[in-house]
Amino acid sequence: MAKGLTLSSTGCFLRAVVRTRPILPISRYHLKMRALLKLTAETAARYLENLKERSVAPSPQALEQLTELEEPMPELPTEADRILETLDRIGSPATMAMAGPRYFGFVIGGSLPAALAANWLAGAWDQCPGLFAASPIGAVLEEVSLRWLLDVLKLPADCGGAFVTGATMANFTALAAARHRVLANAGWDVEADGLFGAPPITVVVGDESHPSLIKALGMLGLGRSRIKRVPVDRQGRMLASEMPPLSKPAIVCMQAGNVNTGAFDPAEEICERAHSSGAWVHIDGAFGLWAAASPRYEHLIEGAAGADSWATDAHKWLNVPYDSGLAFVKDAAALKNAMSLTAAYLPQGEHREPSQYTPELSRRARGVEIWAALKSLGRTGLADLIERNCCLARRFAEGLQRGDCQILNEIVLNQVLVSFGDDTRTREVIERVQRDGTCWCGPTEWQGRTAMRISLSSWATRDEDVERSVAAILQASIV
Repeated sequence: MAKGLTLSSTGCFLRAVVRTRPILPISRYHLKMRALLKLTAETAARYLENLKERSVAPSPQALEQLTELEEPMPELPTEADRILETLDRIGSPATMAMAGPRYFGFVIGGSLPAALAANWLAGAWDQCPGLFAASPIGAVLEEVSLRWLLDVLKLPADCGGAFVTGATMANFTALAAARHRVLANAGWDVEADGLFGAPPITVVVGDESHPSLIKALGMLGLGRSRIKRVPVDRQGRMLASEMPPLSKPAIVCMQAGNVNTGAFDPAEEICERAHSSGAWVHIDGAFGLWAAASPRYEHLIEGAAGADSWATDAHKWLNVPYDSGLAFVKDAAALKNAMSLTAAYLPQGEHREPSQYTPELSRRARGVEIWAALKSLGRTGLADLIERNCCLARRFAEGLQRGDCQILNEIVLNQVLVSFGDDTRTREVIERVQRDGTCWCGPTEWQGRTAMRISLSSWATRDEDVERSVAAILQASIV
């Protein structure tokens, strides 16, 4: 036998192993693992401790250093501590400081300490929570978290739920349930027979719907260009009075929290109009759905509980690590029928089987950090997090207005849209702000104008962070 080749007892080829060192005894392996994890924790803690003062965006030098990673696949193994050193030396400086207090791009929250710690432990557990039999703790934490989420978001307690990657997959999952139900009501089994020959589904969306929703509709075979768009007002709210006549089967998609302005579609009126025609109502609430957890802002989402499905992100306002999306469906049976597995060999127990509600069977245990975040904050802490971010958004807008910047939206939630004059000058200011590094705000297009979008979503942001950022933005706006 050639050196380094190991064969099974049946003679089938298994693997080729380059023996560069003897295999460690279990006791020494555990010591090395403990040392590595301790080093990892120290490295990660140092990274987080330095975020407050470093440039939010990586420097040009840090980006140039990424070319060191462009190497051929190594022939020999590499020690884990050397790998960690490389990641920290090259990777850490090249990160966007999303976990810090002055990152205001793309409605991205930081990671709460308890959620980050739970994420690390879940990584060590290495659980696949698709089945209770595979991961009892993963399945149970999803059950508990789902009950808590429905409670705090004021949704029907018997909703089905799915723990997925983000709002795109949450929209996809909820709309798959919608597709199942509206076609089943028309006498068509879409899971068995597909869409070939199925009754056409009318899909209605607002003219300011998020691209992720449109992507989900495309992936479901419902079309991106055949949807019917409803006009919106100057804040991006769907004009319910402009909804087209609906005939079954139909799905109406609305927003809770426009990604640019934070505005909410009129849920109560839309649900009433849609349901009177037998249509399914879906709400894309990637961040705005969390307003329901705040006594001060829950009025914005009045009537939303009357919808049929909802999508949101936990890595936005719940501030858990990426990736973590959530889909909720009032008709839990429709969700299960759309997502369930048919393989008979997989054990089904008395507990909720997570894989029966998600597109994936194999996935990470997202429920662990969601449970930890909710347990850490409690009802009052979650409300405070949301209300503090909204207060900081108003403070941001007021500070920029005093500096003669134009605020383009009503500050109803956590989003601020800013213009510095014409589109060219606005883009120039955004570029200067990003180069300066005090904070990071991105560009957006809003009803024919270029604007700077500022999203307040992180537990770590405080008054002094807003003051520093306003000063930096105003300095960048000086011609």
